[in-house]
Amino acid sequence: MRRQIAAILAIPAVLNGLAMLVAGPLWYHNVPGVTDTGPFNPHFVQDVGAAFLVAGLALAARAWRPRYWPAAVAGAGFLAAHGLIHLVLIVSGHVHHAVFDLLAVVLPSALALYSAFPNKGEQYA
Repeated sequence: MRRQIAAILAIPAVLNGLAMLVAGPLWYHNVPGVTDTGPFNPHFVQDVGAAFLVAGLALAARAWRPRYWPAAVAGAGFLAAHGLIHLVLIVSGHVHHAVFDLLAVVLPSALALYSAFPNKGEQYA
């Protein structure tokens, strides 16, 4: 089941990363809460987009081949750190779209971390 979760989560991570890299201004203006963080910074959006793309590809690799789980742990580590930042902002009351952040950032990041590690009996690297 972890591999299936990794496969499912890889898709939005890759798509988000590609959108940030290819259409940063469109991404910036259409994702809830992003414009609240300050003015558009194309370099920053592309840097974070690259991180999302790599994280998504790492989850896809884990879904494809169980022995690639260490790559998925690294990719999910970025997503988990990102999710933790959002969780702290939610708890501290600094987010105007708390439900969106919980469903679109925090929950998927926790699931990504869970899905990255091997099941008992899977081939280890």
